[in-house]
Formats: sequence, C-alpha cells, structure tokens
Amino acid sequence: MKKRKTLQDLTIKDNFLFGAVMSVEENCKGFLEMVLGFSIAQVVVSKEKSIVYHPEYKGVRLDIYAEDENHTHYNVEMQVKKKSALGKRSRYYHSQMVMEALASGEVYETLPDTVVIFVCDFDPFGERLYCYTFGNECKENKNVKLDDGSCTIVLSTKGENEEKVPQELVRFLKFVTADLGESEMDFQDELVKQFQETIHSIKIDREMGERYMIFEEMLREEKQEGRLEGRIEGRIEATREAILELLEDLGEISEKLQDRIAGLETLEDLKALHKLAARAASLQAFEEDMERYLQSKEK
Repeated sequence: MKKRKTLQDLTIKDNFLFGAVMSVEENCKGFLEMVLGFSIAQVVVSKEKSIVYHPEYKGVRLDIYAEDENHTHYNVEMQVKKKSALGKRSRYYHSQMVMEALASGEVYETLPDTVVIFVCDFDPFGERLYCYTFGNECKENKNVKLDDGSCTIVLSTKGENEEKVPQELVRFLKFVTADLGESEMDFQDELVKQFQETIHSIKIDREMGERYMIFEEMLREEKQEGRLEGRIEGRIEATREAILELLEDLGEISEKLQDRIAGLETLEDLKALHKLAARAASLQAFEEDMERYLQSKEK
C-alpha cells in the first residue's frame, strides 16, 4: 500500500504546496516576472478560488488565478503527470477567464489579456526546451498576428537549452524537479530562496497542516465518487448495448428508436427496457411497451 504523504513530505511540485506558496502574492509576482521577463508592479491572487483557503469548496482546485495592475489575468498550474489535450486545457482556462470578465460587465473591446502557464515536470512536446510559448499567428505569414490577447506558456523541467533561456528560469525548474532532500539545497537563486522560506513557514504552521488534511480527504472523496460514477456509467452503457442486441434479433432498428434509447440516462429506465426487449415479439411490440412504460413514469 502506497504510503500517504504528510505535509512535511511535500515539495513545490505537489499541488497543495505549490498552491499555498503561489498564493503568497510576492511569490506569485516573482514567479510571473521570472517567466515573462519584465517587472510587474502588483499582483493580486484570487484566494477565494483556492482550496488552500476554502477547504469546503466542492471540487478540488489545483491552479492559481491572479491579476496584475494592467488587468492581465493569469492562470498557473503545476503538472507532474503527463496528460493528454494540454492545448485544449489551455483553451478552457483562457475561456474561463474571459467568461468571468464578461460576467463582471466587461465588453469585448476591454477584455483582459489572458496568460496560461503550465509548469511541467516532463517534456510535453519532446523538443527538450525549458520554455514553449504559444500565441495565435497567421499560417500564411507568421509576421501577421491575430492579437487576441491570449498567450500560453509551457515550462518543462526536462529542457536542455540552458544557453537560450534566463538562468534564473533554469535554476527554478531544477528546484521544481528536485526531490525532498535536494529541494532544500542552496540553488544560488533569490526567488528559489524566497520559495524555500515560504515552504518552511507553511510546514510549521498548524493551520496549514489542518488544511492539507482536509485537502487530502476531499481528494479521496472525489476519487471515490469518480470511481462510483464510472462504474454506474459503465453499467448504463452495457445495459443500453444489451437492449440493442436483443432488438437486433427482431429486425432493423430505426434511427428514431436508437435515438430514443440513447436519450434514456438512468439505469432504472434501461433495466426496465431490457426486460421489455427480452420478452418482445417484435420491434413494434417493444416500442408500444416502451411508450406505455415511459408514459407511466411521467404520471
């Protein structure tokens, strides 16, 4: 059985600790300045969206939302395990920030610029770069930019092009990929030292220890719920397929009937239809029995 991590076992690449450290606005500001390469006067982190600050939030959030003095919105997420559709995840985060701005009364002309940053402890594109920056440009002429205000930056701890990126970025990414013992070494870097000091403060804070316990419990509950939902979905799909297999023995199933069965989403209804399909003498008889059953449910 895998040993459960304690707060003392965490490094910066563990989502809870990353969120707690980055929720300190000076840390978030320093991180953004390092990645973007320019100074930022002020950064405001939306702490109400972090599980670190609201442990009762239903649905565990593992990313950081921030805004600078120029109204640019940032989403930062740690990625330890390689996941598919990184680009589509980026598009989702951009759209969430834009929709939030529209909901608060912004018009299209004043929508904020949005920046999504993934910190990956792997190389998502296999090009051995420390930093991948993406924006919208014209395929026919790369000098023509769409200028939609969105930018996605993917950082990788597995880069090998040290000579082409700032050394502080390289040192930070080496800190990210370090194990527990290595992460406490002197990286000769001010931002890393700042992060190390914050981590030390978090690990001796009793309240943060309690929040981590709640965070872990919520993760376990979500995983259990996900497994249960997955099993139910599997049974629903299997029952739907079993109905169609029985009906195929009675003749060609119309597209309308297939759509009707596909539209039923509860296991209870599909089990009832499975029984009707098993004893039906014809497709017409099944459809009549199905309509009677569904009408009785509506009463």
